[in-house]
Amino acid sequence: MSWLVALILLPLVGALVLTGLRRDDRLATRAALAFALVELALIIPTWASYHPGGARLQQTTSMDWIPAFGIHISFGVDGIALIMIAVIAFLVPIVLAALGPADRLPEGRSAGGYFALILVQEALTIAVFAATDVFLFYVLFEIMLIPMYFLIGGYGGANRQYAAVKFFLYSFLGGLIMLASAIGAYSIAADKLGKGTFDWATLVTVVRDAPASTQIWLFLGFFLAFAIKAPLVPFHTWLPDAAGEAPIGIAVLLVGVLDKVGTFGFLRYNLPMFPQASKALAPLVLVLAVIGVLYGSILAAGQQDMKRFVAYVSIAHFGFIALGIFAFTGQATVGSVTYMLNHSLATGMLIVVLGLVIARGGSTRISDYGGMYKVTPLLGGMLLIAGLSTLSLPGTNSFVSEFLVLLGSFETQPVYATLATLGMVLAAAYVLWLYQRLMTGPVRGDALMGAGGGPGTAIAPELGARKGIKDLGRKELAILVPMVVLIIGLGFYPKPVLDTVGPSVDATLSALQGGQAK
Repeated sequence: MSWLVALILLPLVGALVLTGLRRDDRLATRAALAFALVELALIIPTWASYHPGGARLQQTTSMDWIPAFGIHISFGVDGIALIMIAVIAFLVPIVLAALGPADRLPEGRSAGGYFALILVQEALTIAVFAATDVFLFYVLFEIMLIPMYFLIGGYGGANRQYAAVKFFLYSFLGGLIMLASAIGAYSIAADKLGKGTFDWATLVTVVRDAPASTQIWLFLGFFLAFAIKAPLVPFHTWLPDAAGEAPIGIAVLLVGVLDKVGTFGFLRYNLPMFPQASKALAPLVLVLAVIGVLYGSILAAGQQDMKRFVAYVSIAHFGFIALGIFAFTGQATVGSVTYMLNHSLATGMLIVVLGLVIARGGSTRISDYGGMYKVTPLLGGMLLIAGLSTLSLPGTNSFVSEFLVLLGSFETQPVYATLATLGMVLAAAYVLWLYQRLMTGPVRGDALMGAGGGPGTAIAPELGARKGIKDLGRKELAILVPMVVLIIGLGFYPKPVLDTVGPSVDATLSALQGGQAK
């Protein structure tokens, strides 16, 4: 059994164990965290056994599923999939550990059930990135919606049912349209080979030679599913509702991991399978990408709810990622892939820190806070680091990605790259605005000044606040410090990630320009 298969099966085993621990929340919490940490440890041999200069897909495994239709349960990774699997394994322990400080389960809900759903979500998401059979990818693409639906609908805010249904229907509809295109690709393979197949590598070599008009229709089916998942404007409307109602930990997975399935799909399926259509429709995608950058940035600046703020920030960042992918240059594409990783880290930390703010004040409204740095300087410092990474300050992880995207895009798309640069200015504005409103000035706002208990003990009366608020504790620092280390470390030394994704990006662009995937 390969390390990759172990990464998929271990969380499922953990979920089964947790279903038997619903009556003991403390034991369930420890067991879930133990499984997640072992999963994270398995990333080390998985990464070590990957050779960037080797075959396009490595650690492959396959078994017949529906032989009559050429369908297999087959998995494998390239450098792009590997870094996304690694970030999933890193974020899940963060989410599990953050339950106490940042999340509060609804009355009557057990930690065992909550954590079991998270581990199932982890396994399915890893399997989606690793799938090398297109039909299997579709099935996983749809099934992975189920645990997230229950996580939002069962553990979210007041409007959780509406948000969960909207999230599910949008993505499910996109998946059905993608299935139609997958069947079309299967038919092309059957005509050319005499036998249909859903094998990704085979379809890349066959479908890429189909007429441009056929490619365009098939491209649109995959593109729509991925644009909804990403999400690109105007297919984004489910995200603010879902992220706004989801628990903090689930918002980390939703915005930091699940959305990346969309941009990963562009790279794995749209570009190599439909190169003529990709080139023909690139101007349309670039327009949507730039609109997303500006639209998301402007709406983020106008948000009063912290969680919806993060959702619109992510919409802007996904615009940058799409811009780099459809600029069709090596620098821009590498920038987009690393942006997928770095957005997960920066936005994941931002959500966790804001979750800790919300847990202390009991409100998601930005206007209910002010001057919090005087009360919680460590928390304020962590918010500053997360914010600086979000606005891509040099020295943080996101800067390298954004710089590569804009530099590479300017080679072929100078107008779109120039317009997207405005997003960097707006990012500085909305991040600093958020920090100023929450942390600077005198202590103020109903969340800090209002009567009623809060976590911790009463703060010094001279600060002017009447509500008990504590600064970060050891457990909270243990959650945040690893994220800080990666944000700063990858900001100054991104070479391991760049070396890992570079050959996979070259293979993708080679398939786009006329070569064949290895």
